[in-house]
Amino acid sequence: MITYKEAKKILIKSKIKIKDEIINSSKSLNRINVLDIYSAVNYPAGTNAAFDGFAINSKDTSRLNKNKSQNFKILKIISAGDNPSLKKVNKFEAAEVMTGALIPKFFDTIIPIEKIIFSNDKKYILINEKIRSNQHIRYAGSDYKKKDLIIKKGTIIQPSHILSFKTLGIINIKVKKKPNILFFSTGNEISNKKHIANWKVRNSNSYYIKSLSNNFLFNFIDGGVLRDKDENLFKKKIEKCFKSKIDIIVTSGAVSAGKYDFVPFVIKKFNLSNFFKGVFIRPGKPILFAKFNKIEKAIFGLPGNPISSSACFRFFVYPYLLNILGVKTEKPFKAKLKNKYSKNKKIIRFLKAKLTSTNDGKIELQVLKGQESFKIKSFVESNVWGLFKDGQSSFKKGDLIDCYSPIGSNINIFK
Repeated sequence: MITYKEAKKILIKSKIKIKDEIINSSKSLNRINVLDIYSAVNYPAGTNAAFDGFAINSKDTSRLNKNKSQNFKILKIISAGDNPSLKKVNKFEAAEVMTGALIPKFFDTIIPIEKIIFSNDKKYILINEKIRSNQHIRYAGSDYKKKDLIIKKGTIIQPSHILSFKTLGIINIKVKKKPNILFFSTGNEISNKKHIANWKVRNSNSYYIKSLSNNFLFNFIDGGVLRDKDENLFKKKIEKCFKSKIDIIVTSGAVSAGKYDFVPFVIKKFNLSNFFKGVFIRPGKPILFAKFNKIEKAIFGLPGNPISSSACFRFFVYPYLLNILGVKTEKPFKAKLKNKYSKNKKIIRFLKAKLTSTNDGKIELQVLKGQESFKIKSFVESNVWGLFKDGQSSFKKGDLIDCYSPIGSNINIFK
């Protein structure tokens, strides 16, 4: 039995290689970019109008006031997408511009349409005050300049990133391939049938982990159910994986110390470079991990109870995925404990919890009732995992607790 800290160190040094690929940026959601990505253009591409109104040269208004007004001749109307070119602009001339329209180089400010006074024939606008330069104008490159960094390598690409890629003309990007995870449920009790006897258990773990595949950066391959006496079959399936595109094998169940818990026994038959079995945590204490020696493959053995399996995937498999994909280490956010809690001093507890806010805007963490690893009701009601550290047995109201999102990464929230 090792500590969670020791387990994480083994995971870090057991990194497997994941290849790169080039994909269209529009299809890069939740992928990991291999290189820093820079803007190829200035944005905005050209200086344009932030409001509907009239573009003028501010210098033409330097001596104007309520007692000295001036008519400005309207040269043309320029809409977004129009060519704004003007061959020549004389003093006291203007152009009507729509929002997003490029501003001719002769002009340096815009008067909003709401402030315009027209002549009777609508061919002139009347100005009777000094107008400041640079009003209501979006200058070329004021948001992104060419070669500005958009995102650093190792970023989990989000919809906001895709918007920027398409805006800035980033067509293709190099990303890490999605790791292929082969998942096995285990046990004679596991059933995929709709109606089951009360001595059977519905196969929920595989569906839960499959549902995570869009958020957790991997391809899910269902290996089916291994029955209690399938240890030889399991060994053959692992050997077959060595010659396949499978990167990680994940099992659920058959990992503890029971008569039919064959996963550790089978794994130890292989040549391994790194291995652990059993961590001082709850839920999920029997968790297993192994890296195969001289083969770019790894295996996780998760406990069979649904919450143990879910917690171990979140706090072991997912951090491992981030590491092999080149994403920086995930950090927790903190919330004040709403209700006191006690536990064994030696172990870390991953607790189903709920974040709430007080009337004055403070974030509180409530530990929910029903923390047993078979109970799913509290998991449904939770919206966060609370990590209660080892070395401490009692936690009082107001203590700061490390929190992790139930799915996806805290990295996306706190960059």
